[in-house]
Amino acid sequence: MLQTGPVILAANHQSYLDPPLAGIACKRAIYFLARKSLLEVPVLGWLLPKLNVIPVDQEGTDRSALKALIRILKRGDGTLVFPEGERTQDGNLQPALPGIGLVIAKTLAPVVPMRIFGSRDAWPRDGRLRLFRPITVVVGKPIHFTEADLQPPGKDLYPRLSQRVMSAIASLRLED
Repeated sequence: MLQTGPVILAANHQSYLDPPLAGIACKRAIYFLARKSLLEVPVLGWLLPKLNVIPVDQEGTDRSALKALIRILKRGDGTLVFPEGERTQDGNLQPALPGIGLVIAKTLAPVVPMRIFGSRDAWPRDGRLRLFRPITVVVGKPIHFTEADLQPPGKDLYPRLSQRVMSAIASLRLED
């Protein structure tokens, strides 16, 4: 994994466990996106900003959160992004939203695809935490984007870049 310079960790999203799991897999400080409503929870509202959390308004596209990610990457730091935008309902990978494509187009930051297996079983979206469930984080090879990847420009650019990242996540498998 890239230990210096800008990097986007891009992972599937199954559970509340995913941000800390992805963070543990990285040996450097990273910035996380989290829905703004989590900061309204008493303890989390105090704790999350101390853990490099950037609040996101999930009503529509939160351009301020995307701009914050771009600033963070341009200064050489790392971020964690869930291209699907929210936790999966059914455990299956969801289509990528265009936000990560926009961030890639504006920064050309390398992307490290990650796939988390088992976190939904440990803490399903509409269920309680279940201890002692196996969880594995598989880290892929970095994707390096160039100016050529931004061609042809057009309204499909951001979705196209986002889909490339989601395809890399989907290709990661558990080792037998």
